[in-house]
Formats: sequence, structure tokens, C-alpha cells
Amino acid sequence: MFYKRCLKLLNTSQKIQRSFMSSISTPPLDGIRVLDLTRIVAGPYCTMVLGDLGADIIKIEKPGTGDEARQWGPPFIKGSKESCYFVAFNRNKKSVCVNMQSPEGREILYSLAKVSDVLVENYVPGKLDSLQLGYEDFKKVAPQLIYCSVTGFGSEGPYSNRPGYDVIASSMGGLLHITGEKDGPPCKVGVAITDISTGLYAHGAILAALLKRAKTGVGQKIDCDLLSTQLSTLINIGSNYLNAGLEASRRGTAHPSIVPYQAFKTKDGYYTIGAGSDKQFVELCNLIGHKELAENPKFLTNKDRVTNREEIIQILSNILSNKTNNEWQQEFAKSSFPNGPVNNLEAAFNDPHVKHIGIVKTLNHPATGEIKVVGPAVTYSQGGNEIRSPPPILGQHTDEILKDVLGYSEKKIEGLRKNKVVA
Repeated sequence: MFYKRCLKLLNTSQKIQRSFMSSISTPPLDGIRVLDLTRIVAGPYCTMVLGDLGADIIKIEKPGTGDEARQWGPPFIKGSKESCYFVAFNRNKKSVCVNMQSPEGREILYSLAKVSDVLVENYVPGKLDSLQLGYEDFKKVAPQLIYCSVTGFGSEGPYSNRPGYDVIASSMGGLLHITGEKDGPPCKVGVAITDISTGLYAHGAILAALLKRAKTGVGQKIDCDLLSTQLSTLINIGSNYLNAGLEASRRGTAHPSIVPYQAFKTKDGYYTIGAGSDKQFVELCNLIGHKELAENPKFLTNKDRVTNREEIIQILSNILSNKTNNEWQQEFAKSSFPNGPVNNLEAAFNDPHVKHIGIVKTLNHPATGEIKVVGPAVTYSQGGNEIRSPPPILGQHTDEILKDVLGYSEKKIEGLRKNKVVA
């Protein structure tokens, strides 16, 4: 009898341990369902990050055309109709084509909202309200829902009804004014950085709202917009104006408050150096063979170097132009100050460190075969980011979601398809 009790206790312990180990390896957002009504960049980037963290993302797309980013090419993947642009933001999602303007389509979205935790949309304020798909409409049928709205200018204010793209928010929010060479015109950042930053803000806000809902049991509305994001990311430049009345200006790769902190032309490219302290400046001078620069009264402190910026930068430019990027990389290999070459994409993706961390992932796409994507930038020691599925083809999961999530019959789905409610 005692032996049987011990065996029973052992089996129970093993079951608990297996359950515990299983929960450790589970992604953080496993079991969270997101209704994704976003297109283009900011919204899809947000939901992609949530999908990487384990959330089940149901991407609602317009029948026939889908997310506008599907048509943003060339380039397309291997001569297919799948754009590289769309592929960049839409892994770990299921595509469902629903005509949101039809009463039946609206009912499908209401039904999905009832069994979802989060809804993310990025329409111009008022558009979804006119379709009875705004926050107040969903709140009535799904009070647990966290409704995140990503817009150009927010839901209030004189610009609220304007459409907003990354470059417009970057223009109005000051980023283009401070980007570019000193005497050149304003310059756009090479990627849609304001869109991406807004997507990251939105994903963080959603996680915080999920934590609060765990305490209150009810959802809420979140507003994220491009212009507010852009203003917030001005950080020290914005603070300089607000607190010191200092208007910003373009400086190329240079820093307004630290010298040297910029890219320098070399024999075969450009090399970036950031000597953020006086000690690091002394080290830099020693490594380039000109320790006398560190002893010059005009360059002793960072304040001195900022005051005499033009002179010290010209001296360093002349010195650094005498060697190649690779030569300088070897010279600075063990330095305490940050430094690195200005890489093109070939050099960036073939860098030995980038290859070692394995951030580039290979996926098998249903329409194009093998594709590559840049994976999550964050790692977890226990159950973290994973790419479980490639970006979907248009409407790939319509039947699956209607059957498995909403319990629709084949006959009902066929009727919806015949009436062009789904595709």
C-alpha cells in the first residue's frame, strides 16, 4: 500500500513538472488572440511583433486586393505576386478576406471580437465608426476587447481627420529638418522609422493594457499616432529647444553635443567613431598615432572639442582618410570607444557577428518557396520570440478561421462566399 502511494505521488509530481516545463517554453502571448485590421507598415509591424511573441493574429483583408502593401513593388519575390514589402511585416499571421462594408461581414468581425483579446486598426478616425466598427460599437459586443487605433495624428485635434504617412509625420514632427548634411536639403531616413517606432509604441501599450485587464476584467481604447511618436523620439534635440531655446540644425552624421561622434571618409568608404568621453578621446588619439591632439588645450575636454568642432574634425578627417575601413577596424578592434564601418546591406548581412546571432531566418512560403526575413530583435531565456509561419497569401485562412474559431458550416461559408462577403 505504501509503495502504491509513493508511486502515485511520483506520477503526480512528474505531471506537475511536465506542466511546469511546458509553460516555461510557451511564448509569452500564447493564448492571446488579436484581430488585425491594419495595413501598410505601422499597424502590421505592431501585430507582427505580437505574433512573434506567440499571439494568434487574424489579419482581416479586403477581398481581391488585401493589404495595400501587397501591391507595393517591384521588387516581388522570385517573379511572383508577393511583394518584398508585404513579406517584411506580416509573418505569423492568418489572412482572412472579409467585406467589412457588408452587414454580414460586420457580423463576422463582431463574432471574432467576442473571442479575441485585442483589435488593432489604422484607419483614418471616423472611417470605421461610419461602418459601425468603431470602438464604441465593439465595446457593446466585446467589453473585454483592447481596441488599439493607430493613426497619423490621433483621434482629437485639428489634424485628426487627415491621413498620415511616415514621411509626412517625419516632416511635420521635425525629423526631416534635422536629417541630412549641414548645408544640404532636408533628408528622409532610409526606412520608415516613424512608422516602425509607432508600431513598437502600440505593441508596448497593448501589453500594458493586457496587464491592466488582468486586474479589472475590462478592455479599453488605446490611441497611438505617428506625429506624437515622432515628437517623442526627438529626445535630447526636443529638450534642447524646449529648455534652452536652441533651434536644431542638420549635421549629417555628427552629434550636436559630443565631438568626435560621426562618420569619417576613409580610403574605401566611411567609418563611424563615437568618442563619448575625454578618456576615450585620448585613446583614439593614441591609436591613430597623434597623441599630441589629446594634449592640445583646444581639445582637452568635450566642451573644448565642441567649441572647436570644425578644426578637430578637419584634422581627424585628414588622418582617417589615409587607411581603409578594414585597416581602421583592425586598429580599433580592442578600443573602449564604439566604432564601426558604414556598411551597405551586403556587408551588414554578411558581417560575422550578424551571421553568428542568426537573426536572418529562412521560411517556406506557400506561393514562392524559400524566403528570408529578419527575425525578432529580442531574445528570451524562456519561451520567447518565434517565427512559426511565413507571411500568408491573400485569404489563405478564411475557411479555417470561420470553421475552427466561429464554428461556421461548409454550407454557410459557401453562401458567404457566393454573396462576396468573404473570399
